[in-house]
Amino acid sequence: MVTLLQDRQTLDTPPGATSAVRIAGRVLRPSAVFDTYWRFAAARQAVYEARLAGGLQPWTDDPILAQYRFTNCFRAADRVSQVLISDVVYQGSQAWDEVFFRTLLFKVFNKASTWWLLTDKLGEVRWDTYDYAAYDQVLSEEFARGQRLYSAAYIVPPPQLGEERKHRNHLRLLEMMMAGGAPERVLAAPTMKDAYEVLLGYPAIGPFLAYQYLIDLNYAAQMPFSEMDFVVPGPGARDGIRKCFGRAANGIEAEVIRYMADTQDEHFARLGLPFSGLEGRPLQLIDCQNLFCEVDKYARVAHPSVEGISGRSRIKQAYRLDTQPLAAWFPPKWGLDQG
Repeated sequence: MVTLLQDRQTLDTPPGATSAVRIAGRVLRPSAVFDTYWRFAAARQAVYEARLAGGLQPWTDDPILAQYRFTNCFRAADRVSQVLISDVVYQGSQAWDEVFFRTLLFKVFNKASTWWLLTDKLGEVRWDTYDYAAYDQVLSEEFARGQRLYSAAYIVPPPQLGEERKHRNHLRLLEMMMAGGAPERVLAAPTMKDAYEVLLGYPAIGPFLAYQYLIDLNYAAQMPFSEMDFVVPGPGARDGIRKCFGRAANGIEAEVIRYMADTQDEHFARLGLPFSGLEGRPLQLIDCQNLFCEVDKYARVAHPSVEGISGRSRIKQAYRLDTQPLAAWFPPKWGLDQG
């Protein structure tokens, strides 16, 4: 049983228990949401570990965590990432062009059922046998049946490349990237930020998507970057940072995320929270970025008087039990003990 908040009566009593911190030359005064960030991380990870071990419900007695859907602390542990890592990145040809093509094809839809539809109808997904008409036919028939092709996890804007349907324009975008040498340019980039800039240069791939796609590509064996190299704060993370630190953090969100990653042991210890990470792997920049998104949502209920940027006041997605067993297989290059 995991308890998230020790004293719910103190939720909306800013500032929080933590004294001011200095980040990027600024003095930031954490609100009560700051300590909730760490309590949420410990509790959400404990729920994940209990489920992975086969523990029975309830996994938490915190009503917010029990009622609403929140992603895992570690991005790579979420179900869609697990499908990507085990069934897409590390299945099939390990030639870099093929890994790149499979990964980006999966990610533009970000929906496991769409990937399985393509592999069921077309067999092995390969760039060297790719045929636009065949892929379009499978996807168009599924769309005509009223089935969703795209995940609702985040907005994926369609590139404007002359086709009528969103999925057709995304197929054209993939063709453009492959023909234009994107795989080679990403792999040859000297830094993670340089690789990000390559992806950012393509139509309809903005800062948020470019960073997310890069993290997905970086799961592959060929990619050399650490998840501690570089971070791009998304809109949800900016909301969470505002709730933790106020307007004083405007413009230094990336530095705030790095502060969280660098000082995580200190804050878990300060609050007496057990947190062993992912098989000993600490939270990385991408994970701390995602946790700000989740704490933004959690705070809409737990800290309703603390304002973010978007003004959202409700959590949209209720928790629904997925009876499928959890998968836990991570990039071998991380060196985790995976049994």
